[in-house]
Amino acid sequence: MSSESGGRIVVTGATGNVGTSLVRLLAEDAEVGSVRGLARRIPDWSPAKSEWSVVDLASEDADLVKDFEGADTVVHLAWAFQPTHDPATTWRTNVLGSIRVFEAVAAAKVSALVYASSVGAYSPGPKEHAVDESWPTHGWPDAAYCREKAYLERALDSFEHEHPGVRVVRMRPAFLFKRESASEQRRIFGGRFLPGPLARPELLPFLPDIPGLRIQVLHTDDAAKAYQLAIHSQVQGAFNLAGEPPVDAEMLGEMLGARPVRLPRPAARSAIAAAWGLHLLPASPHLFDAVLRLPLMDCSRAQADLQWRPERTAGEVLEEFLQGLQRGAGEETEPLKARKVG
Repeated sequence: MSSESGGRIVVTGATGNVGTSLVRLLAEDAEVGSVRGLARRIPDWSPAKSEWSVVDLASEDADLVKDFEGADTVVHLAWAFQPTHDPATTWRTNVLGSIRVFEAVAAAKVSALVYASSVGAYSPGPKEHAVDESWPTHGWPDAAYCREKAYLERALDSFEHEHPGVRVVRMRPAFLFKRESASEQRRIFGGRFLPGPLARPELLPFLPDIPGLRIQVLHTDDAAKAYQLAIHSQVQGAFNLAGEPPVDAEMLGEMLGARPVRLPRPAARSAIAAAWGLHLLPASPHLFDAVLRLPLMDCSRAQADLQWRPERTAGEVLEEFLQGLQRGAGEETEPLKARKVG
């Protein structure tokens, strides 16, 4: 690791899934002098070298320049997944808020910006082989999450052209899980009243096998390690981050001891659309459409340029996450607060 860009780090979304892992990692990093976490609510959690600021990125009054001044690197992780029925609200936080972050990085003369993009920024792609970072990033336009991630890729293209002195890194991770994120992700995607104990293998007589449902996952701590490596290096550009092997119905069936049963896409989508329309399910059918079309990612660049490899397999990630669901696991921050239902 180079010590050229350690020093003072600012992390937006520091109390969320990736933020908590990264702040904890940086607190143990001898090359980091201080970490300022930005969040809408200050947590009852204070790792070594950390300090906190209350910031709402959706607010036009947010004074980000003040918090960024003197920073060596800004890591932008903040993101709102809900309300899925009101995309204008998520646009204000995710897109307009991110643009405020980019502008404040330039105004505060921060030398490096590490931004959390996503596999969701990619255009539809293959499930049989992996694509590298040159794959188009136009997203799936019908899904707000993908639309917002793709728009910010274009915003960063303009930012890099206008501010060539800022080192910009775009992380494009797969779906991120850890034990402590289980309660939050159950609320975001499954609904706040979905009982976590239902995620038990013995309660699953069969597993829906939907054509195209083949994805990649990654442990959040492994993603945080890639962010740490990017902070301390001089790399630029995009990096795919994913664990192995890809997850499909066959792998899940073996892990859970459940028999995969083929379910046509239209039937699965209709069920999700009905539940979403009745506000019983937060995850929208549009996101379901996008997931079925996401490409598999090749992570060779992260391995070569960052010397990064995930420590956990996809199976280990999912097993840990399922245990967290069953036990209502969480952490000492508002987004990750443990809530056991059922």
